[in-house]
Amino acid sequence: MTQKRRGELYRNSSQGKIAGVCAGLADYFGWETWLVRILVVSGVLLGMGWFIVIYIAGWFILDKKPGALNKKDQRSQKSQSQYAAQTNHGEAELSSESIKVKSRIWQSGEPPKQAFHDIRHKFKSLEREVRVMERYVTSPEFTVSREINKL
Repeated sequence: MTQKRRGELYRNSSQGKIAGVCAGLADYFGWETWLVRILVVSGVLLGMGWFIVIYIAGWFILDKKPGALNKKDQRSQKSQSQYAAQTNHGEAELSSESIKVKSRIWQSGEPPKQAFHDIRHKFKSLEREVRVMERYVTSPEFTVSREINKL
């Protein structure tokens, strides 16, 4: 039986509300971020004030996630991705991201119906790209270009 190996524990400040400690814990355990936040807030409200101390300690001890963007960089990247979505109909975004399906409500990822829709859209865009390549390879322009390159 193989176990899924977890990565290191980091603060995920790009998805975090305050410091990204809850988002980092959610990434580490493969849970939804909202679930970890609810657990921490519930713990604090139910009299476990040491959650606040642990959160602050995590804020200072844990490193930021490598490649995590701050809010300003995230906004600029979001505007760039919106531009790419307008120009390429979202093909640039979908080609670089992986699709993770969740089987339980507390796990991170997409619901199966949304994941199926994203996969279908991804394959349609890939099929369009293959058709463009096939059209070029079967064209006389490609044959002429290949013959010139042989000289």
